[in-house]
This record gives sequence, structure tokens and C-alpha cells, in this order.
Amino acid sequence: MSDETAHQRGMKVRRKVLGNAHVDRAEAGKTDFDRDFQRFITEGAWGSVWSGKHFSLRERSIVTIALLAALGHEEELAMHLRATRNTGATAEDMREVFMHVAVYAGVPAANSAFRIAKQVYAEENKA
Repeated sequence: MSDETAHQRGMKVRRKVLGNAHVDRAEAGKTDFDRDFQRFITEGAWGSVWSGKHFSLRERSIVTIALLAALGHEEELAMHLRATRNTGATAEDMREVFMHVAVYAGVPAANSAFRIAKQVYAEENKA
């Protein structure tokens, strides 16, 4: 393993997945109130889990989106759907993910996920 810290690894992967503009906005919005929480996310989620060697970024994206959809975390779901342009997960992948969500987490959760994905994809097609 390199001398790179979990925070450095996390920032590198976070930027690769979410894009520089998103990360720059998030970093600029940090305050004393949430600074430790933001560091925890960068080191724990991005510098550890998302930086692992077993899954590709596409596979991590699919797993993350399935969990966010199943748990009804709509804001994070939209963010990770936008990030699929950087991870290689496709709209076809999302359709399959949401069908699994319907079976294992419920039709209402999948219905919300489809709605959010359609909004995200419509916004991206306008750009």
C-alpha cells in the first residue's frame, strides 16, 4: 500500500466519481459544525470502501444506488445517478437495479427510484 492517506485516497476517488465541481461545492460549504463529519465521509466511504480493490467503480455505483433506492434516500440517490456518467453504470443497469429494488425492498421504493432517475436523465439530456 502507498503512503497515501485515507483522506487523500478518498478525495481522489470522490472527485473521480462525483466530479470536481460537486466536490469543490461541498468543500466550500463545510463549516466548523460539519467539518469532522465531512472528513469521516471522505476517509470512511471514499477513502476506504470506494477505494477498495475488489469491485470496479461501476459495481460500487450499482450497489450504492440499489441501497439508496431501497432505503429511500432520494437526494443521495439523485447525486449517485448523476455520478454514473463517471462510473460507467448505464441506464440499463439502473433499470435492472430498480427491478431488484421492487422485488426485495418494495414497489414504492422502486417507483420513487424510477421517478428520480427519469428526472436526472431528463436534466442531463437538456445539458
